Amino acid sequence: MPLILNLESSTEVCSVSLSKNGEMLGLVENAEGQNHARLLGVFAGQLMKDNQLGFNQLNAISVSEGPGSYTGLRIGVSLAKGLCYANQIPLIAISPLKAMSVHVSSNPEEYHLETNENLIFCPMIDARRMEVYTALYDWQGREIEPVSAKVIDNHSFDNYLQKHQVVFFGNGSFKCRAEIKHPNALFVDGIKTSAQFMCSLADKAYENNQFEDLAY
Repeated sequence: MPLILNLESSTEVCSVSLSKNGEMLGLVENAEGQNHARLLGVFAGQLMKDNQLGFNQLNAISVSEGPGSYTGLRIGVSLAKGLCYANQIPLIAISPLKAMSVHVSSNPEEYHLETNENLIFCPMIDARRMEVYTALYDWQGREIEPVSAKVIDNHSFDNYLQKHQVVFFGNGSFKCRAEIKHPNALFVDGIKTSAQFMCSLADKAYENNQFEDLAY
């Protein structure tokens, strides 16, 4: 049963979770702004100490691979690589967009969504002006449309909205509310990137030996 430390620093949220066999054991996070350089390492150490564990007892580290803030991602990857090098454990890369999507699609009742295999999930991370980083996923977390940067207007996602209900969420989705008025557009509030959403994906990647090259 793999013990994995998960680091999320792609947005304003600085978040660290500890998971075992895909189940979260603990979470420390702060959403007050770009404090990753100061807080990410402290949160990781605090979480390990609270669970009376040493970093050498971990089986792997997972880290957000982006998209998102370049500075935040660089801080997260630097810490993750350092811990992996020092403890001779593998590195796992997790998409924050997929992590949010899997969380929402796995908890439809919590977000007042009908169980409908025809739903498409559209997580969004805020970029500049009317631009967002986004991708599209189905109920099983399978990628329908790859990660890209999109400028949102009133015709965005029309080709999908004509045949499907599309669920928009993440800190970039607020930009869509004023632009996308199609009746098949559904909006879920309060979803932000978080290390708690990485646990099951990190466990699956570990079991499938989906590791990153630490040198690159």
